Amino acid sequence: MFIYKSCAEVAIDAIYEAFIGGFADYIIKFEISKENFQRNFFGPEGNSREYSVIAFDDDKPVGLILGGIKVYEGIKTLRCGALCVLPNYRGTEVGHKLFELHKEIALENQCRQMFLEVIAGNERAVNFYRKKGYEKVYDLVYYTHSSPADIDAALPVGFTVKRTDIDVLRLFRDKTRDIHINWQNDFDYTGYFDEQRYYGVFKDAVMVGGLSIHPAGRISYLYVAPEFRNMGVGRGILHQAVRELNLKRLAISFPNNASLAGFVRRLGFLKESIAQYEMYLPI
Repeated sequence: MFIYKSCAEVAIDAIYEAFIGGFADYIIKFEISKENFQRNFFGPEGNSREYSVIAFDDDKPVGLILGGIKVYEGIKTLRCGALCVLPNYRGTEVGHKLFELHKEIALENQCRQMFLEVIAGNERAVNFYRKKGYEKVYDLVYYTHSSPADIDAALPVGFTVKRTDIDVLRLFRDKTRDIHINWQNDFDYTGYFDEQRYYGVFKDAVMVGGLSIHPAGRISYLYVAPEFRNMGVGRGILHQAVRELNLKRLAISFPNNASLAGFVRRLGFLKESIAQYEMYLPI
């Protein structure tokens, strides 16, 4: 007999055991300590134990669904941060029941949509979510640059780059809501990292672009107002960050953005083989 409990009612050891066991044969190998699992998945990932559910077979953890709620791009959203079932329990009720309880949490909290990311090529998972009503909306792609020092460009005359903070860049981003930012690049996510760096690019004291980047080289936000594109502004702000932070590698991910894809490819970024789908379920 399977028992389902809120993750707020159980010890982290059981949650971690279900996670590691459920992803033991996943496309991407998870090698993460219990401490890092708790810090990351219940920190920047935005999951809450209150909105997460674990399945037991007697006392054995056999399935898990992590959930987090926030107002995402103006819509109250429940995100599935992970759904896993131990291999021997797949094909039973466990995965379906966890999803039912996940949806109940969304409805109880007046969410207007549910959302998740899934690895492209994981057809079993994609088909499962489609049967539950999800539809793919965005393709999330990943690019890397192994020699960012080669991005050498001066800003056009009249433009300057200055270090700023998350609040200034968040306000600037709020004016460009037509541009979709994936969950893990959102400012709610990067705000967990004290070392994250924020830059603004200014034209005659008016902010016209911005960059959010981690000292390890992970770019979370890069935007230049349309009227100032194709002038070297984006290249210039990246060049300054690479120089100041002494970056040896850059990584960027983004969903369905032809302009940004063309930009990074011209700079020498290479597309990674892994990709994800962003899937949504309006409720």
